[in-house]
Amino acid sequence: MLNVLTISGTIFALIAAGYFAVWKKVFAAPELRVLGKYVIYFAVPALIFRAVSSRSPGEVLNVGYLTAFLITSVVLFFFGYHLAKRGFRMSRAASTFHGMGMSCSNSGLIGYPIVLMALPSIAGTALALNMIIETLVMIPLVLIMAERASGDGHIGREMARQIAVKVLLNPFIIAIILGMVVSLSGWQLPEIISKPVGLLASSSVAVSLIVIGGTLAGLPLGAMNLKIVAVVLGKLILMPAVLAASLAVLAMLGLGTGNPMLETAGLLMVATPAMATYPILAQSYGQENTAALAMFAMTILSFFTLSALMWFLQIGAN
Repeated sequence: MLNVLTISGTIFALIAAGYFAVWKKVFAAPELRVLGKYVIYFAVPALIFRAVSSRSPGEVLNVGYLTAFLITSVVLFFFGYHLAKRGFRMSRAASTFHGMGMSCSNSGLIGYPIVLMALPSIAGTALALNMIIETLVMIPLVLIMAERASGDGHIGREMARQIAVKVLLNPFIIAIILGMVVSLSGWQLPEIISKPVGLLASSSVAVSLIVIGGTLAGLPLGAMNLKIVAVVLGKLILMPAVLAASLAVLAMLGLGTGNPMLETAGLLMVATPAMATYPILAQSYGQENTAALAMFAMTILSFFTLSALMWFLQIGAN
């Protein structure tokens, strides 16, 4: 158990450092945005590129894992959406971000550091696989549903084009594509490229966790209610359970991952809070207050749920 608390404690200590740095005005909000841009446009793309380019295509495109992760993410999104719309009588826009909060994990900024400490040999592969689904499927799905909710229920050609361009120009997608090109070609990167990429990738963990903590300090918090509790519990508890069930069912159908360590990494990554862009996207559609409070509650509670999950999976014994 001590090993488990060492892993989770290290991660959340850095998040707490970011929180107090902003609270004590060591960093101002504009400075934090600069750090956030560095993480999104340089550090995490370098991390993804290194992870994908250094592995065989078979490792990166694990069909069993991608299928299980896709099923889990989509099922949780629509479960959250319909729970909000029919159960809580929320608007379509609010229901969309209710679904996003339950289904879109923070694989890059929290999940990867945890898996890197717990299962370092598989962390890069798990991150690349999660990013494929999150950036190619889940973000476009959220944008489409949000635009439908804010318009007349239809997506025009221009909006579809804008969403497609936004996805294709996403730095994570560009990193995945470039990494796959290198992986498929078998090209050995020269040191003049590999070393700068490695330095950027290595900086991603600490800086991203500081940014997460600092972002929490600036969130406009409101009152906790049952709707927010549902999002938090759906993300931290239900999503890992659904992924575990999906992996088990696919294995029985002959579509297993063939890699128990990858499955463990996936369970840890989906047990993280919602992705960092959750309250940012929600703000664009007037849903920032609920999303911000849910994000804050998820981050605090996830210290306990992730620690419990690592103990259950016997991570500390590995």
